[in-house]
Amino acid sequence: MGGLTYIDFLAKFGVGGAHPGGIGLTKSILAQEHITKDSMILDAGCGTGQTAAYLFNQYQAKIFCLEINPIMIEKAKNRFEKLQFPIQLFQGSVEEIPFDRNTFDFIICESVLAFVNKPKALSEFYRVLKTGGRFLANEMTINSKLNKQAEQEIIGFYNIDSLLLENDWIRLLEDTGFKQIKINELQSDLKDGNVAQEFNFSQNFEPELFSILNEHGNMLIKYHDILSHRIFTCSK
Repeated sequence: MGGLTYIDFLAKFGVGGAHPGGIGLTKSILAQEHITKDSMILDAGCGTGQTAAYLFNQYQAKIFCLEINPIMIEKAKNRFEKLQFPIQLFQGSVEEIPFDRNTFDFIICESVLAFVNKPKALSEFYRVLKTGGRFLANEMTINSKLNKQAEQEIIGFYNIDSLLLENDWIRLLEDTGFKQIKINELQSDLKDGNVAQEFNFSQNFEPELFSILNEHGNMLIKYHDILSHRIFTCSK
């Protein structure tokens, strides 16, 4: 498959709201927080910038985006320019965030931690959050332990380092120092897909990316009772 990955598919297809629940779920998570125009917000792993654009449009807050994938950065940049939104976009990793400690009131992270070194990224989020700042995440979570073969299949396809149960996430957040950890389970079934998925296709995408899309669909059907997500909200 020429070394193409699930992330390449997301980038080339320009999938906005690639996380479960899509932008609709993001809006309801944000609505429960006290965001104002003075809030400093980091969208960590912003993808094509759909959530960041919504945040600015809705709250006129000070939005900063961090993204590592150059194709996604290009698409986010075009989105913000077209809308004339003053959102600051930085290329970089959530494992080494290019900001000082105590910078942000909110960090939002949607389907990002699965693909990185989790303890490293979480300690970086903790570092750049202000005391009392809020961390909001929507992340892949398994409902029960898998056998070795199934685990290897999922880890191999998504190119991730581990699959975590809800309790594993809680332990990681607590070990990092986060408090007031709350968890919401998604009501939707992942295999039903996102109703309002947004696409922004690259001009030159490889035909193999369709087989990745197909394989992703197969994974969600095959493991629909095990592969899930959770919404985590917590404070520094």
